[in-house]
Amino acid sequence: MTTTLPRAFRRIRLDLAREPGHPEGSRKFGYIFVAPLDQDGRIDPALWKEHRDHCRVVRIRPDDQDVGHLVQQRNGEWAFRYDVDGDEPDEPGYRFGDERFVLGEYVSVRDHEDMHTFRVSSVEHV
Repeated sequence: MTTTLPRAFRRIRLDLAREPGHPEGSRKFGYIFVAPLDQDGRIDPALWKEHRDHCRVVRIRPDDQDVGHLVQQRNGEWAFRYDVDGDEPDEPGYRFGDERFVLGEYVSVRDHEDMHTFRVSSVEHV
């Protein structure tokens, strides 16, 4: 069964920006996720709610890839969730509701205890 998603859905790639240990950033650390974006490039919560099962994320690491979902937490913040039934903590995006997911912008994600900055390296129609 094939589902046609609204035109607002995008595949977004985030690559690690410059930080200690990665002075040039790195494509080996990042995320690829699907989300509906409004005309300003912000996540559209109403479309997300309608199609939340299609809002998936792949966490990219040098020796691993985890698949999960983009979720809206009870406090309204956005996060990546990989362990639906377990106790692994979500990876919250810093103010993802306010961020614009457009080419070249920077966003931050908390991975375990540390906050990392990522650059939006691609935004494509799904």
